[in-house]
Amino acid sequence: MQKINVFQEELSRIAFGGVIVMDETQEDANRFVKEAIEMGVNYFDVAPTYGNAESRLGPALEPYRKDVFLACKTEDRTKEGAQRLLDQSLENLRTDYFDLYQLHAVYNLEDVETIFGPDGAFEVFEKAKKDGVIKRIGFSAHSTEAALALMERYNFDSIMFPFNFVSMIKNGYGMHVLKKAKEKNMTVIGIKSMALCEHKPSDDVDHPKAWYHPIEDFELARKAVSYSVSQGVDIIIPPGNFEAFKWAVDIESKGLTLSEEELESLKDVANGTVPLFPLKKR
Repeated sequence: MQKINVFQEELSRIAFGGVIVMDETQEDANRFVKEAIEMGVNYFDVAPTYGNAESRLGPALEPYRKDVFLACKTEDRTKEGAQRLLDQSLENLRTDYFDLYQLHAVYNLEDVETIFGPDGAFEVFEKAKKDGVIKRIGFSAHSTEAALALMERYNFDSIMFPFNFVSMIKNGYGMHVLKKAKEKNMTVIGIKSMALCEHKPSDDVDHPKAWYHPIEDFELARKAVSYSVSQGVDIIIPPGNFEAFKWAVDIESKGLTLSEEELESLKDVANGTVPLFPLKKR
């Protein structure tokens, strides 16, 4: 896999999302990580909210830790809670530092005020970075309002945001956020780039780790990922199953180009689909 220069490191454009190993056996988790490494993937992302993913990913990733970029997150907004989760994540993942640590799933301005207020989570982030426990600070958000507010409060290293072709093409969702992030020279991490629409009843069986309906056609997925990258997304995190991850790796290996004809066909799909975003918090 071709590497790109982000965070002043050479990293794979496709990231391994920790949800992939959630509820899997340790044997399968080890196999998934080993195969990902062999594919050239060196970016791994996880969070405490992904069930037992940290506990599975830690042992699987341990033999490769020095050669990979490991990102983690906390959804706790308080100093005490964020410190507890940081310590637990370090233990679960069998590491003494994170290459990137992120505020997770910031939804509204109230979250932002709590994070940066007295005894807020950001105190933990600042101290951990000073102590070398985390190398970089980022955030994930599903709200334009929250994302823009966060970028005004601190010079974050990265943003993780839903850059989804239907929502971007049909209602411009995320475009202002993307523009602001690029102006601030942030690394842009795209989630939901391989999502199509709202969750369907069949997804409970077919896609149990997704709260939305993922793209099920490879060519459409290729166009969707290529579109996100063409708009300025640096890193793509595919849906949380190994088959979708392998699709994303294959898409990247084929070259992320999008012809005018393909773009028009993608617009046709977008315009005929109900956007996943903006929707209320899951």
